[in-house]
Amino acid sequence: MERVQKIGIEQYNLEQQEKIKILCYLLDNYNDGRKKNFFCVAVNLLELSELKEAMKQIQQNDRLSVLSVKEQCSYIVDMFQKIADRRNIKLKLIKK
Repeated sequence: MERVQKIGIEQYNLEQQEKIKILCYLLDNYNDGRKKNFFCVAVNLLELSELKEAMKQIQQNDRLSVLSVKEQCSYIVDMFQKIADRRNIKLKLIKK
């Protein structure tokens, strides 16, 4: 709600649409069957600028395509975790 009040509903909706595209891309290309929750949490908690930074790194990494799906997922999880660590964010779903 704070974000909506700060930037306005229209800009917030545009950001959410961008985040949806990023989440869909991650799930379509890098989900090893165990990363859906992680990607959902990461996309929700990280800023759009941070997500774009990560996506740029992913797309520029030519070696990523030769790795196995499991190795690709591990690389991407580590990258998102490093970004989250800069802001002291834990990318883990807390279940009660």
